[in-house]
Amino acid sequence: MGSNTKILIFKAKELIYTIIFVVFGILLLLLLLIMFLPGDSSNEIPEVTQTDAYIPGVYTSTAQLGDSTLEVQVTVDSDRICDVAIVNLNETVTAMYPLLTPALDEINAQLPDITSVDDLTCSADSQYTSIILTQAIKNALETATVQE
Repeated sequence: MGSNTKILIFKAKELIYTIIFVVFGILLLLLLLIMFLPGDSSNEIPEVTQTDAYIPGVYTSTAQLGDSTLEVQVTVDSDRICDVAIVNLNETVTAMYPLLTPALDEINAQLPDITSVDDLTCSADSQYTSIILTQAIKNALETATVQE
C-alpha cells in the first residue's frame, strides 16, 4: 500500500504574477461597471424642480437706444441672475451714451443681493439708462422663467 502523495511546487514569481493579474482583472471589471451603468451624469440637461425660478443658461434680448440696438445678455442659475452684459458694444454707442457702462456695472453689483429684477435700484444719474437695461433684462428672463 503505497501512498500517492503529490507535491506541488509553485514558483513564487509565478504566484505573485497570478495574484497581480487577478487584482487587475477585478479592478478592470469594477471600472467597466462604474463607467457603463446608468447613473448621475454631469453632461445631462439639468432637471427643473418646482423651487427653481429660472432654467439655467444664457439668454439675450435687444434694447433700442436712439438709432442703436443693444444686445443684452443675461446669465442665470436655477435660482438667481448671475450676470448681465452687453454684447458687441461698439465705441460709437459708448461715446453717445456714456452712462451705459456705469449703469450696467451698477446693476451687476446689485445682482447677488436681489431676488427679482424689480428689486433693482438705480441712481438718479443713470435713471433712464437703467430703466432701458432693466426692461431688456426682463425681456430676456421671459424665456428663462420656469413655467408652472
